[in-house]
Amino acid sequence: MAERAGGEPSGESAAPVRLRLDLSYDGTDFSGWAAQPGLRTVQGELEHALETLLRGGPQRLTVGGRTDAGVHARGQVAHLTIDAAALGKWDGRAGAEGAEGIEVIRARRLNGVLKRSAPDVVVHSVRVVPPAFDARFSAIRRRYEYRLRDESSRKDPLTARFTADVPRLLDLEAMQAAADELLGLNDFTAFCKAREGATAIRELLAFEWRRTEDGAYAARIEADAFCHSMVRSLIGAMVAVGSGRLSHEGLVALRGASARSNAFTVMPPHGLSLEEIAYPADEELAARAELTRARRGAHEVESGQDRAGE
Repeated sequence: MAERAGGEPSGESAAPVRLRLDLSYDGTDFSGWAAQPGLRTVQGELEHALETLLRGGPQRLTVGGRTDAGVHARGQVAHLTIDAAALGKWDGRAGAEGAEGIEVIRARRLNGVLKRSAPDVVVHSVRVVPPAFDARFSAIRRRYEYRLRDESSRKDPLTARFTADVPRLLDLEAMQAAADELLGLNDFTAFCKAREGATAIRELLAFEWRRTEDGAYAARIEADAFCHSMVRSLIGAMVAVGSGRLSHEGLVALRGASARSNAFTVMPPHGLSLEEIAYPADEELAARAELTRARRGAHEVESGQDRAGE
């Protein structure tokens, strides 16, 4: 395939091109990421915008983190495969800008279509990646943040769409001590919605609480992947510990349990945001995707179990 400045394909060939989209969205008014008939979804809005922009047939996106209704994202990643001719139409006369400039221009043109029906979605960049890149299976880790306010926190209507309220006093030190107990490779069945034939074994890489500048509590939680409802369940368990409804020992007992627990309440979605999805170097993408598929198993791949959190 011929290339233009910056290593981008020139569009002279009809060979397929894989594109990575980095994007953010306010999930308040969406029924989650995944396209669903009759419902407003992030995937649905993006794919419709792509069809309008490219003036072609259906465009299908694969996402790195399939968020549920009401969950937000600052660091979402998706990929799309189109032919080079379609990419040439998208780029227009932007070739002289170089690779970095083209990425921004592509995003600007896509955002121009999105703002008509989905101003709550913003695409930051659109860049060509190796064919082996898979937004879902090539990921090596995912990071979320959950924001909440307890009874002592001053309420803020400007952040209410992104912060959950807990009508109790919370002990931040107790919540951090409990979070530390869950780090590492564990069976998180107690914190996941069960799916037949699926495993809940995950490696929790980080679980850190802090007080934010605006007086809220925020949890940074990072893992190789998350099973369905795991993030909001983990936060709910920490809130139960922080409010005294669940003892530290009771929390530890849930680690490795063989059944989902009712010792805590799953937290609401609007406090949760997908902050980052990390990927390996280009030469390691194919191996990583193959490893992830093998670890998850055929049933989980088909059922969508690896939802990167929610």
